[in-house]
Amino acid sequence: MKQKSFSALLSFLLIWVVVTASAWGGQVVTDEVRSWAKEALEQEKALETISAPNTVAVLYFCNKTEWSNLDLLQKGLTIMLMTDLSRVKEIKVVERPKLEALKQELGLGVSGLVESETTSRVGRLLGAEHLIGGDIIKSKIDEFQLKSNLLKVPTEEIFGQPMAEGELLAELFRMEKDLLFEIIKELQIELSPELKAELRKFLTTNLKALLYLFQGIEQSDLGNYEEAAEFYQLASEEDPNLSLVEDFLRELEDLNLWSGWPEPYSPPERGAKPELRAGESPDPRDPRERDVDHEDSDGDGTPDINDNCPNDPNKTEPGQCGCGVPDTDSDGDGAADCVDECPNDPDNDADGDGVCGDVDGCPNDPNKTEPGQCGCGVPDTDSDGDGTADCNDGCPNDPNKTEPGQCGCGVPDTDSDGDGTADC
Repeated sequence: MKQKSFSALLSFLLIWVVVTASAWGGQVVTDEVRSWAKEALEQEKALETISAPNTVAVLYFCNKTEWSNLDLLQKGLTIMLMTDLSRVKEIKVVERPKLEALKQELGLGVSGLVESETTSRVGRLLGAEHLIGGDIIKSKIDEFQLKSNLLKVPTEEIFGQPMAEGELLAELFRMEKDLLFEIIKELQIELSPELKAELRKFLTTNLKALLYLFQGIEQSDLGNYEEAAEFYQLASEEDPNLSLVEDFLRELEDLNLWSGWPEPYSPPERGAKPELRAGESPDPRDPRERDVDHEDSDGDGTPDINDNCPNDPNKTEPGQCGCGVPDTDSDGDGAADCVDECPNDPDNDADGDGVCGDVDGCPNDPNKTEPGQCGCGVPDTDSDGDGTADCNDGCPNDPNKTEPGQCGCGVPDTDSDGDGTADC
């Protein structure tokens, strides 16, 4: 009997590690995911020490601004970060429905997830090595902060506190990217210039489309799948290029949670218009029924069909920084500021000391960022600890003298009789 119980537990643990460490997936909290959450809690003691390497779980952000219109960002920011982090091959992102299922099973609200006594427990249950939590904070007039804590789950150690500042909702897209790159830096992951440029690209530059997407996910979590589909379709109408919408709609349809596009339409290929039956007219509710050959969403004179940045009036190609962000190159070194570690230093930290030349007082000295007493290239060593560096100290090993005087270094110039001549 004990043997059978142990085998059952072992099987569950193996399945649990594989399932929990899976990559970015769908958004529906299915019955299977709810069963997983319930069983994980039942087996919690056995799971306390299990943590899949390089696995990251992103908790919901807690809205501490007292502005209820920002509540959608609590899950929304998490989804944006998870979508971006899942593109970094060194990271395994725990699926959001598992987090939602645990939240529901534990009877917690968003604020309860980020409480100190709960955070580590949730991290262990999710099998994460690293846990990312965060707050939305009002700092000053029209200024907000996205503050995050990075927790190493096995040791319960906070190892980073990335932050982004700006004006919500106007600068939401930029702030999410700032936070993303700070998190990746704290995780000590090196990004290629190509991936960095890809990650700079926005899911959409249409805020209304993004908020409709977040509302759809909220309704899906509440089990209101038809309402979720309606919000997803509204998001698609606002931005037909927001590809996540089609993925989420297909998931609902595949799970038989949504009746699909209204008759006479059938599920379309990505971006394709549905075929009509004989004698039937297009349905104006279908966001795919539009004049794509001439539509110009951003008014830049290039039709969306030929515009790879259809919502950015200043760009038709993503370039290095992605749509919605100019490819400014302040130092003229060929790397846009968005991907340039030293945007005002054309030599890009020539001495490798981690300080860009525009603020490095010794740009060719890897050991100094200011000239100090001895100047660049010469260490400010003070062998005798008298406050004068050896380069300016005539007696570098005598803490009582900086010049030899009458008696030389190491011997005090004592003049016992005060006649001006040292005893030596």
